[in-house]
Amino acid sequence: MNEKDFAETFAAKLSDAVAQQQLDESVQQLQDLRPIDSADVLALMTPTLAWPLLQRLPNRATVFAYLAPDIQVAMAQVFPRASLAKIVGEMPADERTDLYKRLNQAQRDALLPALAQAEREDIRRLSAYEERTAGALMTSDYATLSAQMSVAEALAALRLEAPDAETIYHAYVIDAARKLLGVVSLRVLILASPEQRIADLMMSSVVSCNVHDDQEDVAKTIARYDLIALPITDDSGALVGIVTHDDAIDVVNDEATDDFHKSGGVSTMVGKLKDVSIRMLYRKRVFWLVFLVFGNLLSGLSIANFEEVIAANLVLVFFLPLLVDSGGNAGSQSATLMVRALATGEVVMRDWFSLLGREALVALMLGATMAVAISIIGYIRGDAVVSLVLALSMMSVVMIGCVIGMSLPFVLNKLGFDPAAASAPLITSVCDASGVLIYLFIASKFLAIG
Repeated sequence: MNEKDFAETFAAKLSDAVAQQQLDESVQQLQDLRPIDSADVLALMTPTLAWPLLQRLPNRATVFAYLAPDIQVAMAQVFPRASLAKIVGEMPADERTDLYKRLNQAQRDALLPALAQAEREDIRRLSAYEERTAGALMTSDYATLSAQMSVAEALAALRLEAPDAETIYHAYVIDAARKLLGVVSLRVLILASPEQRIADLMMSSVVSCNVHDDQEDVAKTIARYDLIALPITDDSGALVGIVTHDDAIDVVNDEATDDFHKSGGVSTMVGKLKDVSIRMLYRKRVFWLVFLVFGNLLSGLSIANFEEVIAANLVLVFFLPLLVDSGGNAGSQSATLMVRALATGEVVMRDWFSLLGREALVALMLGATMAVAISIIGYIRGDAVVSLVLALSMMSVVMIGCVIGMSLPFVLNKLGFDPAAASAPLITSVCDASGVLIYLFIASKFLAIG
């Protein structure tokens, strides 16, 4: 039995047990599972049946955090205010804030008074940061030390902070104004002598980000320096939070999904595909399709302009789809490579000219190889002139396709748009239109009309 079937069977069994008021036995069965598996089971139950079990679990906040955002909101609607406040109060600060921002105003107004003052202020502060920034991503649950502490005092302090801290593997050294002075690892503290001072052990050169930095830059910084957590400071240099590596992984996954959607001409969607409404699917896909309909009219205009050439040489129609598709395929390949390189920071705008020369050479080699293949077919279907037209056209459309595919992401990036918007449909449409024009223009110069 796979995980999905197990969760469905278990959820049905627990639903029946809860309906029969067999709560203690059901809670015990859930406790025997890992938190994420417990969340999978509860997610398949109705919120009214799931919440009596969830609120009795010792690790309820951890299990609740594993639930999908829409399920968290649905459960929050049926939870008694005191029960919800208890679970929310036990959640990590960043996850607690994320849930708060998903609730409607009435739910927020009901929840906040039930929380402790410190938790209320923490939620207000973290929710004030702009979405997709380091401030919106960070948590305020971190361990801090004073530079004047001894190792023995620091370890004693960490024991007190550990239950509420997101991680204690790295502790951040701050002064009275919370300015970030350094960082010290738990490993260093354990190996050091108890009387040594933190100031002598800490690493003063600390990698950090500002609260207003983009979340993608934060994730890249964590990956570059292989950090467990990244300290986040405000404009004055005071430590205000940390972003952990697991949150960075979530950002990378979200950004990759976003780029993948855009590469297919689909606007960013929130939630699982099977849960997205038909209206949402329509709205997210219709813009590019309608836009590209008008873009493809250029291909039709090119064909209309060369009607006499086509009428006199019907063999050209046989090769038209093959040629334009080849240009679009070559352009999509180039665009994919450039979008990824721009996203990872491998290339920047000033690299465009040097990359253009490399891409042109590669395109020439690809076009020549494909030209040889199509010229043979052209000779069999037509004659030597048709073979020459096809060879020249293939080399040209592949060259143009590669150059357009490579350059369009740079242009969009320069204009402030996401390079991922140089999607496969857009590249294909542009290359199709230019391919038709090039093919028929070359044919008109070599083939007789009438």
